[in-house]
Amino acid sequence: MKRLMLVLCLFAALGASLAACGRKGPPEPPPGTEDQYPRKYPAPPS
Repeated sequence: MKRLMLVLCLFAALGASLAACGRKGPPEPPPGTEDQYPRKYPAPPS
């Protein structure tokens, strides 16, 4: 019985840690900058 509870707690902890990974949705550039992607490589000389 103790082993079952340990396994259930481990799965719950693993599930909770994976569910909290990162932000949902598409990435957005920081305020004040423009989107640089997609772009052609190599980058043009500046």
